[in-house]
Amino acid sequence: MSRFFIRKVAVLGAGVMGAQIAAHLANAGVPVLLFDLAPSEGDGNGVVRKALDGLKKLKPAPFGEKSLSAYVDAANYDQHLERLADCDLVIEAIAEKMEWKEALYQKIAPHLKADAIIASNTSGLSIQHLAGVMPEVHRSRFCGVHFFNPPRYMNLVEIIPCAESSVATLDDLETWLTSTLGKGVIRALDTPNFVANRVGCAWLLMVAHHTRRLGLGFDEVDALTGTRIGLPKSATYRLLDIVGLDTLGHVIGNMQANLGPPSPPRPSPEGGEGSVESRSGGFDGVDPWHDCYGVPAWIKGLIESGALGQKAGRGIYRREGKTTRVFDLTLNDYRDSTGSIAPEVEALLKLKGIERLRQLRASPHPQAQLLWAIQRDIFHYCAVHLGAIAESARDMDLCMRWGYGWSRGPFEIWQEAGWQEVAALISEDIEAGKTLAATPLPSWVFEVDGVHGEAGSWSASQGKPLGRSSLPVYRRQLYPELLLGESTVAGRTVWENEGVRLWVRDDVDAGIALLSFKTRMHAIGADVVAGVMEAVARAENAFDGLVIWQEPPFAVGANLKEVAEAVAAGRFEELDGFIQEFQRASLALKYARVPTIAAVQGMALGGGCEFALYASERVAAFESNFGLVEAGVGLIPAGGGCAFLAKRASDLAAAMATGDVFAFLESSFMNVAQARVSGSALEARAMGYLRGSDTVVMNTREVLFVAMRKARALADMGYRPPLAPRAIHAAGRTGIATCEMTLANMRAGGFISDYDWKVARAAAVALCGGEIDAGTLVTEQWILDVERREFLALLKTPETQARIRHMLETGKPLRN
Repeated sequence: MSRFFIRKVAVLGAGVMGAQIAAHLANAGVPVLLFDLAPSEGDGNGVVRKALDGLKKLKPAPFGEKSLSAYVDAANYDQHLERLADCDLVIEAIAEKMEWKEALYQKIAPHLKADAIIASNTSGLSIQHLAGVMPEVHRSRFCGVHFFNPPRYMNLVEIIPCAESSVATLDDLETWLTSTLGKGVIRALDTPNFVANRVGCAWLLMVAHHTRRLGLGFDEVDALTGTRIGLPKSATYRLLDIVGLDTLGHVIGNMQANLGPPSPPRPSPEGGEGSVESRSGGFDGVDPWHDCYGVPAWIKGLIESGALGQKAGRGIYRREGKTTRVFDLTLNDYRDSTGSIAPEVEALLKLKGIERLRQLRASPHPQAQLLWAIQRDIFHYCAVHLGAIAESARDMDLCMRWGYGWSRGPFEIWQEAGWQEVAALISEDIEAGKTLAATPLPSWVFEVDGVHGEAGSWSASQGKPLGRSSLPVYRRQLYPELLLGESTVAGRTVWENEGVRLWVRDDVDAGIALLSFKTRMHAIGADVVAGVMEAVARAENAFDGLVIWQEPPFAVGANLKEVAEAVAAGRFEELDGFIQEFQRASLALKYARVPTIAAVQGMALGGGCEFALYASERVAAFESNFGLVEAGVGLIPAGGGCAFLAKRASDLAAAMATGDVFAFLESSFMNVAQARVSGSALEARAMGYLRGSDTVVMNTREVLFVAMRKARALADMGYRPPLAPRAIHAAGRTGIATCEMTLANMRAGGFISDYDWKVARAAAVALCGGEIDAGTLVTEQWILDVERREFLALLKTPETQARIRHMLETGKPLRN
């Protein structure tokens, strides 16, 4: 790894993007100076303070944990420019007006560190032009670094070099963005709107064009262009509201201004008449789709009326009470949103591959025609422009995955359907004049059977497949995000049963065993519990450490279906035995002779959280969600969760003069009683589910690498398991009574039902060690027995059984 290190960052501009970039830097443990203009009167940092206050109200939350806001300091251009000298990276994120950016660069240049990196977060303005404004001494360390909104949650960052950008600077920045901020980085070319917004905006304009042409409603199109075709729930027009119609207007305007109309045909290389197309598909700065690059009149009208989208409370959609209304072009007003997919089109969407596209193309239904037309046109667009705007098809597809939330990029969709078959259909439509541009597909399209494969992804500019980046940071991603046609190392299986697989990566560290759950959503049933115990035993005998890892989620808790079947059959003794085995498996992880590491990505809920708690240590992706959520189905943690929290409270109290156990148990009780789930790994640490020695990793793809390294380090240091506690100070009846008072107030206020009270009280009994005197010394097994008894008592009630059935049938909790 590079020794490159960024100690402090300045973000220039406290608007929506700048403030949220600052928040995510703080998430990564990087201190930030957030600059903006000083108001004409009052607090010179008032604009920034207002922006920071606004971040606290945003959903989803920009900060991974509330206290992180303390690491963002407010500053203004009038008073604090000299503080830029402390910053290793300066990110400009002001409005997309070239003259404003030029003026700001001239103002900050005298105050920059000689070795600082300066980056613009522009969404599409010329990086080369902006570099020209900087003094020559800074140009080798200047580039574009384009985050996507919201920066915490959107994976994509585009790095755009200028001609003078040094390779070392770009490599260091890509490494830092990838590992420290957890981003997926694409090196983009300095063309208008770069890669993601060039393709994404073209897609949105294509959908808008065909929506109008076919007379479809915006809500109808959103039903068609969402999850049913592998796009996010925001689909098309909801996405426009999220982005902001005014923002979209600026981006489209940039394309319209900088991508000139097609030039007249020029002689082809063979000497005859031909188009301006080169073999690579580049168009030398002109764009055959130029006529499409205009803000539709209806969007202009909404912008002029102040309907800018979600930030204005109305745009294409608006909420009226509990009703969602959508703008209707025929009415020039809002109506109730009722859009749906026609049954005959829904039937076509169940088809696969080329057959689906053929049937959509052949169908006379307007919805089917839209689905074919927008896919055809984006395939056409991407093929023609690949050589001019992206290094390879990989970059274009990952940009649409990471920046727009597509499950597959456009080239992947095309290739999966049948590359040459789809190419033939597109060519027929081009010849028939049905496409938005008359330019033929580039010749390379007909020379390959797809753009992705084991050799790499097709580069139209180089005329060959290109492999993945060789930067050392990517060696930390043992399982990178794969594109269609790529495969990865499966590892060598050591042992497996129906629930788990024990395996190794000989190429990484053959001495560290890996344990993965095979069940749906990695739910924990009898096979998984038995598999965990067997894996621990085998690791103790033949390996130096054990890492529990699987692609997200980590584990969603006990297998409710198995539990429900046993309850329905009255097999409560069997369930009692299962819970005892579950507890033994947790203890096996804790007291194993080799280090056991829980490598957590995504949700670690219920029993999954308990297994993570009992591992020797944890490595968690930043975007991980921990929670003991059993109360949602009328139960309490019984795989050791209550015993873990009780021991933790006892340990913390022992270090205090008062020795008050309940003072350290109260927040845990509320977390369990209300089934609270952390919004991030940092929140999980604040809730007590992660400890100070646990590692939080910003890039999800690095979790397994770090976990294996941690297991190896612990083993090499002569790891010994913790000693079993001789005694735990229980909160007892006094603690239970205090919990009851809190619950009584919540019930009186209507916050919980009578049965919620009963479930929460059972949790209090388990956490406090049962109906015993406060301060009584008990064993770990004592509390495990109490939590198991309380769990089984709840399981026998009709209310809990109803909650379990409801969860299985609907996926949602029942409040009864």
